[in-house]
Amino acid sequence: MTNRNQLVGGFGERVACRYLVSQGLVLLDRNWRSRAGELDVVARDGPDVVFVEVKTRRSTRFGMPAESVVPAKVRRLRTLARMWLAANDVRCEHVRFDVISVLVGRSVALQHLRGAF
Repeated sequence: MTNRNQLVGGFGERVACRYLVSQGLVLLDRNWRSRAGELDVVARDGPDVVFVEVKTRRSTRFGMPAESVVPAKVRRLRTLARMWLAANDVRCEHVRFDVISVLVGRSVALQHLRGAF
């Protein structure tokens, strides 16, 4: 990933986190890494733990940001979620997987897909 892409991605994650907090979610973790990959955001929405994948793009030339969450990525995120829950000894009745798309151009557009997969 280029430095510019890292900057854009980091900006998108900050925008997403501010949005989630404004919606009443409590942030538990950001950029949690293991040898299997990375979780962008882990939050609590009431009793539920929410794993949020943030996708940021500068244009729709290659489609909407959320379209890049392909089946292989979904499998990896589910595995990472299990690992995070075990590593943090968190118990909950429900987990949810959300995707937040951030489109950065002349303005910033955010789309939140709750229960995306």
